[in-house]
Amino acid sequence: MLDLNQVSKSYGGSNGSVRALDGVSLKVKAGEFVVVRGPSGCGKTTLLLTAGGLLAPDQGRVLVGERDVYGLSLEERARLRAETLGFVFQQFHLIPYLTVLENVLAPSLAARSDEAGARADELIARFNLSSRAGHVPAALSTGERQRTALARALLNRPKVLLADEPTGNLDPENASILLGHLAEFARAGGAVLLVTHADAAKEHADRIVQMQEGKIV
Repeated sequence: MLDLNQVSKSYGGSNGSVRALDGVSLKVKAGEFVVVRGPSGCGKTTLLLTAGGLLAPDQGRVLVGERDVYGLSLEERARLRAETLGFVFQQFHLIPYLTVLENVLAPSLAARSDEAGARADELIARFNLSSRAGHVPAALSTGERQRTALARALLNRPKVLLADEPTGNLDPENASILLGHLAEFARAGGAVLLVTHADAAKEHADRIVQMQEGKIV
């Protein structure tokens, strides 16, 4: 479902170039929950952004399904992200002046789905957010914000979920709830790639990959 092949990415700076990814190859199959672990600064977030079509690599290829992500036009890549990929981040990235329902519906603007309203209601109910659907993010608990972000990521029925430290701001109970939902998505045939420096996801993962200094070790 997701195939990174010899992917490299460097950043320039006043102190010289830093190689964030150094020939990384990684595959995530449909139905698989893969966790990439490693310390801060090892390249995990760069890996996730590159996998999600948000950051072009200097070298290598990224395939989602059979499509070469960076061989697509910008418009085609945006469509691929909207229809095939879902993103969950540590900082949630909810729109502060929109309600839970409106935040969950936000991706439908890109995918133009007629079933978006019913799908949003279904996800809000599944994640126990029905009583909070009319609230803005500031009125939510941390766990509710992350569940809202996950519902938004699932709105367009993606085939791949990409998660960057999604439990970083959560207490153990809410972290376990979130990871359970990600595992459920994988069991239903989706592919999950989660990057983290913590070990909270190890009980849910099918495979754990260690990353260090831009390489999978």
